[in-house]
Amino acid sequence: MKTVYLAFGSNLGDRTENIMFAVCSLKEKEIELLDISNLYESEPYGVVDQPAFLNCVGKFRYYGTPESLLDITMEVEKKLYRKRERRWGPRTIDIDILLFGTTGYKSDRLTIPHYDMKNRSFVLIPLLEIAPNILEPGTGIPYREYLKDMSGNDLKLAKSSEAFLKELKITCTVSPLKGGYYG
Repeated sequence: MKTVYLAFGSNLGDRTENIMFAVCSLKEKEIELLDISNLYESEPYGVVDQPAFLNCVGKFRYYGTPESLLDITMEVEKKLYRKRERRWGPRTIDIDILLFGTTGYKSDRLTIPHYDMKNRSFVLIPLLEIAPNILEPGTGIPYREYLKDMSGNDLKLAKSSEAFLKELKITCTVSPLKGGYYG
C-alpha cells in the first residue's frame, strides 16, 4: 500500500463537477480518498489565453504500481473527454501524479515526483494544506521551502475542503469506513 498525492485541474465545462467525477471515478478503481485540499481558482500556467482553472490536491491510498496508477488517471481523463491537443492547453480534467509513497520513480512515461510541482503555487499550496511536513523524495527538502519564493496571490479560494467533501459524499456515497472518506 502506498500513500499517493494527485493534483486535479479543470478549466472547461463545470470545473467542480469534473473534479468530483474524477475523484469518484478513482473510487471505482479502489483508490481510497484519505484527504482533499480546498479548491482554488488559478490563472492558466504556460498558455494564458484560456479560462481560469480550478485546482486541488488529494491524498489517496493505492495498492498498485506507479504505471498502473498512470493508466487509471489517463482512463479517467479520457472518460471526461480530455483532449491533448496543446501542451498546457484547456482541459476538462488534468490529473497529475505528484508523489507515490516516499520515493521517486522514473520511466519513459512517468516521473515522480512530478517534474514541475515545486514551481507551481496551485500545486504546492493545496498539497501543503493536507501534508504540511511533506519532503521532496531524493533531497529531503520540505516542499514548504519552495513556497518562499512564491506569493500565492495568484490563487483564489473557490470552495473549502469541507464543502467539497459534502458534495463528494452526495456524489460518491462517501462513508468513513476503512479509514477514508469512502469505502
